[in-house]
Amino acid sequence: MVDVPGPDGVLLETERLRLRQLTRADLDHLVALDGDPEVMRFLTNGRPTPLPVIRGEVLPRLLRQYDETPGLGRWAAIDRAGGDFLGWFALDPPGEDVAGNEAELGYRLRRAAWGRGLATEGSRALVRYAFDALGLHRIRAETMAANTRSRRVLEKSGLRYVRTFHLTWDDPIPGSEHGEVEYEVRRQGC
Repeated sequence: MVDVPGPDGVLLETERLRLRQLTRADLDHLVALDGDPEVMRFLTNGRPTPLPVIRGEVLPRLLRQYDETPGLGRWAAIDRAGGDFLGWFALDPPGEDVAGNEAELGYRLRRAAWGRGLATEGSRALVRYAFDALGLHRIRAETMAANTRSRRVLEKSGLRYVRTFHLTWDDPIPGSEHGEVEYEVRRQGC
């Protein structure tokens, strides 16, 4: 693994995945990913993220993040065997109210990539990268309590359940009544 992406934008590779910086050329991939109702089920109740929002807000923010927080951000997940875009993995920088020695793990994969262990493979690699290359002390993640698949990925990736909490939503989606869950893993000795 490397401390920062190489000249080709690749952050790291696993047995089956190549994680690289997103580019403007990924716009259609991101629109398709966020346009799948099943992918977005626990995020927006299946509503797609509109193209103008991805083009004008989401993608520019993700691209800026590489310069603003080197080593952190969203990374395109590419199938090493076929070169297909599978989704993304994230090590997002901490919020303003959180210590700077941690990051938030996330992932979003196309349905064609589900059930193959890729979410766990990519998540484990990012956790190792966060501790070994970036020296972070804590990786956290959140998902809906009802999202049992995502919770299982977090557990298989070495994160442990911390708490359940409830947020107030203007437009709650089914399952939100069970709350959100937080998971974490800490670097040994921290």
